[in-house]
Amino acid sequence: MKKQYLSYQETLDFLTQAMERYPNLIRLESIGETHEGRPIMMVTVSQDVAYAHLKPALLYTGTIHAREWIGIELAVNFVQYLLDNYPSNPDVVEALTRNTLYMVPCLNPDGFEYSRKHFSFWRKNRRDNGDGTFGVDLNRNFGINFRRSNDTQSNIYGGPGPFSEPETQAIKHFVEAHRNIRIALDYHSQGNVFFPAHKFNHEAEIEGTDLNILCANMAQEIYKVTQRQYGIHRGKPPANLIHGSGREYYYDRGILSAVVEVGSRNIPDYLINMSQSVDENIPALLYALGNAINYSDLAPTRPENFTVREITANQAILCWDHSSDDEGCYYQVYRSESPKYHCTRENLIAITSQNEYIDKQLKSGHRYYYNLRKVNRVSRIKSPFSPEVKIKTCLEKDEFSFTLFPKPEQIGYVGELTQSHNAEHFGHNSLFIGVNKTKGVCYGVIAFDMDRIPSDAIIKNAVFSLYPMNRVGAKIENYGEWSVSILNPDDISELSAYDDIHHAAPLQTLGDAIDSDQLTQGIWKSWRFSAMEKQLVQDQLEKGRLLLRLQGPDSLPLGNDSQMMQFDIGYGRFGGGIHYRPCLDLIYTRRPYQLALAASDCHTISQNKLQQGELQCGFDSEGDTVFGQVAFSLSCISDESDIVITQAYFAIESESLSGVSQPMRFTAEIAELDDLDYCSVKHREKIEYLGYEVSSQELGKTPRQLFMFDSSARQHLESFHRDKKMVNLIIRATSASRQKDALVNWQTIDSEQRPQLVIEYIERRKQALEAPQELQASLENGLVKLTWTNPEHADFVGSYVVRNSFHPPRSPFDGVKLYAGKDSYTFDRFGNANLPKYYSVFSYDNVPNYSVPASLRFSADEVMPVEYDEFEPQDEVEKQYREGD
Repeated sequence: MKKQYLSYQETLDFLTQAMERYPNLIRLESIGETHEGRPIMMVTVSQDVAYAHLKPALLYTGTIHAREWIGIELAVNFVQYLLDNYPSNPDVVEALTRNTLYMVPCLNPDGFEYSRKHFSFWRKNRRDNGDGTFGVDLNRNFGINFRRSNDTQSNIYGGPGPFSEPETQAIKHFVEAHRNIRIALDYHSQGNVFFPAHKFNHEAEIEGTDLNILCANMAQEIYKVTQRQYGIHRGKPPANLIHGSGREYYYDRGILSAVVEVGSRNIPDYLINMSQSVDENIPALLYALGNAINYSDLAPTRPENFTVREITANQAILCWDHSSDDEGCYYQVYRSESPKYHCTRENLIAITSQNEYIDKQLKSGHRYYYNLRKVNRVSRIKSPFSPEVKIKTCLEKDEFSFTLFPKPEQIGYVGELTQSHNAEHFGHNSLFIGVNKTKGVCYGVIAFDMDRIPSDAIIKNAVFSLYPMNRVGAKIENYGEWSVSILNPDDISELSAYDDIHHAAPLQTLGDAIDSDQLTQGIWKSWRFSAMEKQLVQDQLEKGRLLLRLQGPDSLPLGNDSQMMQFDIGYGRFGGGIHYRPCLDLIYTRRPYQLALAASDCHTISQNKLQQGELQCGFDSEGDTVFGQVAFSLSCISDESDIVITQAYFAIESESLSGVSQPMRFTAEIAELDDLDYCSVKHREKIEYLGYEVSSQELGKTPRQLFMFDSSARQHLESFHRDKKMVNLIIRATSASRQKDALVNWQTIDSEQRPQLVIEYIERRKQALEAPQELQASLENGLVKLTWTNPEHADFVGSYVVRNSFHPPRSPFDGVKLYAGKDSYTFDRFGNANLPKYYSVFSYDNVPNYSVPASLRFSADEVMPVEYDEFEPQDEVEKQYREGD
């Protein structure tokens, strides 16, 4: 036993002394008694503690599992922190003035003392089961989705019935008697991850955003202290989730609830690892305590119908409902580029009293995540968050995008000690990356077929994304790193050949490696390719395949057995499906066509005459402006498909300058001209200036000049092509002082240096197709079946189906993707048919441009039974973890 750790009695002694010193701040009481007669102590901390029950409260429970000593250690240290910083720290004062802390440092005193004195790995309480075995897993003994079992010897034995144990009865009675509890945090070890509560549905819940942001903001407080990143993972479909846990019991009562798994060992080195875990979690706990009031009856109501009204390549228009109840409040809008991101001052992009916000200067083809809450102007109490809105901005006019997924046979892991079974690891559930005693060194292998990307594609952006699903096998603090390398597919004879993968020399390793403290279970990890890495992707287009290797640490320090990370692949019975499949997102353009168009006509237009075939501009003998006009035809560009002009310039060369005594400047502009008479040209409708002005001094040095078309001017060229109009360019001279008989003679259409219009363009559809029609929903074998009619169009590529629990999705990315393809039906295999929800279907082309959605709200008329799969572990290590061993 490590001397630094407190016993249960020492903990009670500390709290008793604290109450004697701070009677107005702390109250200590017993809420029950264990099998062995120990009191289950609850400490209440609040300013004017006699009125604690009148304030919104945070419930802290620790060490419900006997061997997980972090709960009791963190509890004592947090109470000490509050005492040391009250009343000097304004954050502590505000938290305790507005909120109450209810804390059970150890919910399993008998088991904890047995772990300290007899068997450190003990997990359960000390109930005598009457058959020679002892103990019930208290975190399987709560009444929500309780599962009966007769295996009393199991580490996860849940007891003879729900709430059969005095410990769970005690916390149940306390919670039921204290309706002011708004947040509940249950501290465990190990994993460095938050597990927000769930309702056994693989669907978003109205409080889901609140839970994710609460955990993300706590994780940010942890990061500030040690730069360690905690994950956030609610678990995946209702199969294989914990049954009968306290977390779900609290959540079922309307309390925001989460398990916090701290550290990478249950009883680590105190001076280094345990003290670090305690120190980094104290600011996070203070944050949670200070936010209990924001989820109470004192808080403003949650903003409703938060959605996106319009999305372009560079901006999004967000909107929400504004009611009379919102008077006296303003709104906070947060934006991030990663899911499960914190909402702090860092990413607060707007404070507004309006019910609309236009977010500008966004990047094309990027995902953004928006969060919204209300704030009372006077009290500064904040509302719960609206459900998060997720979008992907449109592409720029010259861009295409494609998301590549590996086929089942192209994704898996190869193990040093599992070589006879490595082929079986492909397309099966998970990637194991790193090293442990049973598998040896393991690499992940992912291949992406590139044959659906055009051979003339020019890669502009590339992002590889991977979902970390379990880091419990990474047991060593701050040891090793994980990275992704591009391999030459020609070096690999077989993807499942360990030796080939192990010895392959990387062409490039992507970005920064992830060290063990940055492994964030439950939060997508993305690698954005650098310019060099994008060039390698470009090179792989010719080979038709991009091959990636994931690698972690390849050795273990003395006395350790595992440093292994587990990633989802989206295949296999317990892969998460299409939602969790690794992917490669590409944005590219196409190699453009280039045309150099000769001018079809030119004129000099002055007050007195119109001269065809000549090209002059300047000032005549009276000082009136002389205009030059050049015309171009775009008829040689095919009008069979839409075009996007990626670059254009007007090239013109001066032949001579005469009478130019003062500096002059020359402009070129696109103009709409019905006639070429002087009056029409002088009073023409100006459409667009081209590039920058050219000075007479520059012409003297460089006769040939280029007038570049900016993005607006290029759009006018595209419209002229679409409408089959001539392009008229007017060249005009300007001068700061009045000049006479000052002219520039330009090379005409008959010379070798004649004016040219140089255009580069690609063929690309600009407008979306029509939306799918006749969208309908029905129930079939307990699943929601959606049917629709696809548009009949040569450019139709497929339909994209998405589900959202709160509002009709206006973006294909604002919800859960269910299907993308050419079929006109799909099933919602991932949701619960008993819950009302919205579905939208978008048609898309090969850009892709997405249509406006066809949407409907679905609600079942009858309750459908939901069947849960029994747990089936992937390997012995995962089985031991799931069974609490």
